[in-house]
Amino acid sequence: MVTRYDRQILLPEIGKEGQEKLAKTCVLLVGVGGLGSPIATYLTAVGIGTLGLMDDDTVSITNLHRQVLYDATQVGQQKVGCASRRLKALNKDVKLITYPFRLAKNNASDIISDYDIVVDGTDNFATRYLISDTCETLGKRFVYGSIHGLEGQVAVLCAGNATYRTLFPDEAATLRMPHPGKEVVGVTPAVVGSVEASQVLQLVCGYGEPLIDRLWTIDLRTMKSFIINL
Repeated sequence: MVTRYDRQILLPEIGKEGQEKLAKTCVLLVGVGGLGSPIATYLTAVGIGTLGLMDDDTVSITNLHRQVLYDATQVGQQKVGCASRRLKALNKDVKLITYPFRLAKNNASDIISDYDIVVDGTDNFATRYLISDTCETLGKRFVYGSIHGLEGQVAVLCAGNATYRTLFPDEAATLRMPHPGKEVVGVTPAVVGSVEASQVLQLVCGYGEPLIDRLWTIDLRTMKSFIINL
């Protein structure tokens, strides 16, 4: 019998055992925007067992050049609701849970405790500190990703020695930094979000060399890419 996952099961890195592991894995995606769109799409397509979608925002017209989960008819609507409907149409076997609010100190532990891996689709330092600290306390893995303009980076934190505080040890100084700006082209989150989704597959199926305690960077102007040990 042909199944939707046949082509990826053919890969020795995944196989039937890996597919079964994916189906049992629960992933929380915090932020369903530019990064979150490719992350959510590919994790749903690959057959992740449960995908939590957390975002308190609504769709705006300026989102549409990069947030490919949405279309112009959904402007003004809640992102997690629109994303959930789109993803359910893609793969009805994935359990989708929506959180139409922000991750906060009073809910982070209760929510993250239900998941195996947390994936970063956010755009602010404070939330990343909260995710990292909570994951470190609960023993959960954190796939971090960040973009700006034509540059991006990804790391797997809270799975070895490195946390978000390894990257940015001075929280107070980091939070005082000005916003890096909103300029971005849509392919940047597409590339970086896809790498984040790939890291989830590697962590779950146990193949290759995931970016545990390592930071991957990409500059799409030059296509130069580096991996830095943390």
